[in-house]
Amino acid sequence: MVNVIVCGACGRMGSGIINMAKQDKVFNIVAGTEIDNSPAIGNKEPLIVKSSDLESVVNAGDIIIDFTIAANTMKNVEVALKKNAKLVIGTTGLTDENKEVLKKAGEKISIVFAPNMSTGINLLIDIVENLAKRIPNYDTEIVEIHHNKKKDSPSGTAIRLAEAVAAGHNKSLKDVGVYGRHGAQTLRKPEEIGIHAVRGGDVCGDHSVYFAGTGEVIEISHRATSRDSLVSGVLRAAKWVADKPAGLYDMRDVLGLK
Repeated sequence: MVNVIVCGACGRMGSGIINMAKQDKVFNIVAGTEIDNSPAIGNKEPLIVKSSDLESVVNAGDIIIDFTIAANTMKNVEVALKKNAKLVIGTTGLTDENKEVLKKAGEKISIVFAPNMSTGINLLIDIVENLAKRIPNYDTEIVEIHHNKKKDSPSGTAIRLAEAVAAGHNKSLKDVGVYGRHGAQTLRKPEEIGIHAVRGGDVCGDHSVYFAGTGEVIEISHRATSRDSLVSGVLRAAKWVADKPAGLYDMRDVLGLK
């Protein structure tokens, strides 16, 4: 049995993870964390403690699953390093500096990090990178749509898709990424990868990648109809990493795509 602590236990993803994990005999949810003023603090099934008190429960867990915010995730990585706990991280909005922290931590502990853990999205990432290698002269644009409560923009998934396209072109997204367009002097440059965010309603997450060539457009899309696809991917990652050595992994490792 894998003992799990869920950080962000009462959020959309956290509560979904706990509910699905309870139906799987592999997992035992031993504790969760929430923001310090949450009314859930002190709940017993599972035990919910303040985010700042993760260290008080970490010894009971084998794996920490983290869907919080970047600053909190970085603190949780510090706790995991102290206690040699494994991590599954789905927090979005991490900076390059944050990602370097994860890379360094991966030298000592096992971490799966992905901005989107659904099987379909990660297959799409793999397909997109391979397509970009084969049609390098096609213009590539990415459009993502999410619910009106989403805080970060563009989505971590859209950025990851753009990184895959850039990798296929042997480029860095820092050099070729363009985030939306506005104004009269915005003629598209051939090497650009456009990334566009739409917010509205209760959309779980739609992502479309367009490869536009002369006389044709290839469109590849993924639509999440519920968060269950994300949650099942998280639990798949937790099972996979349970016996893995130190390293920073992503969902393509989990799915055997590398």
